Amino acid sequence: MATLYEYFIRDGAQKLTTQEVWSLAGASGKKLGDLTARLHSDFDAHACYISFFIPDMPDVACPEAFVLNKIKEILDWPKKIVVQAGIGGEMKDGRDLVFTGQIYLYSERPVPDELITQLSSEADAIGHRLAFRSNNYMNERNKWEKPKAFISHDSRDKQNIAEPLALQLQKFFCPVWFDKFSLQVGDSLRESIERGLKECPKCIFVLTPNFLSNGGWSKREYDSIFTRELIEQQKVILPVWYNVSVEDVYKYSPMLADRFGAQWSEGVEEVARQLVRVIDFGTV
Repeated sequence: MATLYEYFIRDGAQKLTTQEVWSLAGASGKKLGDLTARLHSDFDAHACYISFFIPDMPDVACPEAFVLNKIKEILDWPKKIVVQAGIGGEMKDGRDLVFTGQIYLYSERPVPDELITQLSSEADAIGHRLAFRSNNYMNERNKWEKPKAFISHDSRDKQNIAEPLALQLQKFFCPVWFDKFSLQVGDSLRESIERGLKECPKCIFVLTPNFLSNGGWSKREYDSIFTRELIEQQKVILPVWYNVSVEDVYKYSPMLADRFGAQWSEGVEEVARQLVRVIDFGTV
């Protein structure tokens, strides 16, 4: 089941996105939580819009009001964005984009109806449009969206390999089970992982030197999926190779060494494209 944060990351992923995280602290200096702001720039449409992720912070009275007071600051971010339209194309400056006034608020806490009405009215008065997306939004989408693949990786490879791959797959409209997006505070790690391993049609293994040397979670996930392949008599494993040789993989698992894998050296976009072709269409 996807979390609200995963939908926040996935929605608008097709657009060039600039992001900042703001930490809120109480009077005593105690950290209360992190708010995430994203500016989505669509250079083809010559427009931009904003989204926020607001975690459940019981000690903060109205985090929605806090983030909405940051709109002017966020609209200064395009000063840093310059892109080239295709090979040899013209340079496009983010400062030329038109703010549509659309603002999405992904809020883990239930936002009272009276607050929604008040904030929406204040936003309308200055030409802004608010869309509130809460756990109800998450639950409705989860009724018809299910992860198509489980991403198994070593935690040391999360930031540089697994997460960029998960984000790229989301851009290709391929929802995945990825721990950073799919786990919520309080979830049972073992139960959540086992459910993902059982329910996802495919499992992507990010094979790196770290993965092959890990005898913990990564090895148990591989053993579980290998057993599932034997029981279901169908191919579930989709390997991605990163700085490993056939000999390295053979030492880990002779059966896995015989499985054709995507090569990370071809770039995350191409790797994701190859995976999607197999996941959605069954072809390389």
